[in-house]
Amino acid sequence: MIATPDRTPLPRDFFDRPVLEVAPDLLGRLLVRTTPDGPITLRLTEVEAYDGPNDPGSHAYRGRTPRNDVMFGPPGHVYVYFTYGMWHCMNLVCGPDGQACAVLLRAGEIVEGAELARTRRLSARNDKELAKGPARLATALGVDRALDGTDACATGETPLRVLTGTAVPSDQVRNGPRTGVSGDGGNGDIHPWRYWIADDPTVSPYRAHVPRRRRS
Repeated sequence: MIATPDRTPLPRDFFDRPVLEVAPDLLGRLLVRTTPDGPITLRLTEVEAYDGPNDPGSHAYRGRTPRNDVMFGPPGHVYVYFTYGMWHCMNLVCGPDGQACAVLLRAGEIVEGAELARTRRLSARNDKELAKGPARLATALGVDRALDGTDACATGETPLRVLTGTAVPSDQVRNGPRTGVSGDGGNGDIHPWRYWIADDPTVSPYRAHVPRRRRS
C-alpha cells in the first residue's frame, strides 16, 4: 500500500541547513505553484546543489550582485534567474543567512494540474516530459522573475510552497556531476552535487558542458 504524501508545509528550519544536506532531502517533496489559472503540484525528482563562495559553479562564487541577491538569504526563499535570453530556472535558497547557497530544481513529476501544465509545454511528447529539465520545470509551473524573492515558507497565501511529501530512502538516491557546468564546478569528482531518484522517468539526461560558439 502506497502511503499518502504528507501535505504539511516544510518549515524554514528545513532550509536552514548546509546545502549538501538540503539538496538530496528535497527529493520526493511536493512543490505547489498557485496561479490565477489554477494550482499545479510537482513531486521533485532531480536537483542540484550550489554552495556559494565555495563553489566555482555557483552564481554567487564571485560575490553579491543584483542578479543573485536573493541567494544570500534568508533561507526558504525562491531564487529565479533568466538564462540564454530564453529560459527561467528556479532555485530554493538554503543554509545560514548570508552564505548564498541554493538548490536548483532540475526535474519533477506533475502529480496535480497536468492539464494546465500541458498548455504551457505544448512540445512535451508525454506527461513525463512536462518538467524534465530546469527550464521545462519553470515553464510548466509558470515561473518567471516575478517570483524571485518569494518566501516559500510564508504563512497565508503564497504563490509557491514546498510540502513535506514523501522523503526518498537514501538507497534510492543517486548523485553525480552537475549538468552543463563548466570547469571545476562541473567536475564530478570534486562536485558530485546533482541528486536524483534512481530509475525515475522524469529525471533529465546528463549532459556535460559544451562551450557556446559566438556567431560570426
